[in-house]
Amino acid sequence: MAYKITSECISCNVCLSACPTGAVKVVEDRVWIDPNLCTNCVGSVYTVAQCKAVCPTSNGCVKQPADYWEGWFTTYNRLIAKLTKKQNYWDKWYESYSQKFSEQLSRRQGAVHT
Repeated sequence: MAYKITSECISCNVCLSACPTGAVKVVEDRVWIDPNLCTNCVGSVYTVAQCKAVCPTSNGCVKQPADYWEGWFTTYNRLIAKLTKKQNYWDKWYESYSQKFSEQLSRRQGAVHT
């Protein structure tokens, strides 16, 4: 599975010099990764793909899925993870808000009874 350049690429061209196989190329003013030359840096001295490692946007260079469904599930899982994190945020917010509200309410009730 080769890597591909996404729309988040800022055309900094850092990946051109970082690629050990020379798979990253500029074609018609756009950065492109030749899937025939891309080896994912497997079998080299690197433990991660160098185009991904040097990318300042972190998402300008991503693994290209081998088939449609693999890509679909990758996108689905990423979106579900984002939704889950937001849900946790709102749950924490509600718990914090309700706790503070309960404390204020009990203080006011205590002040009224004394």
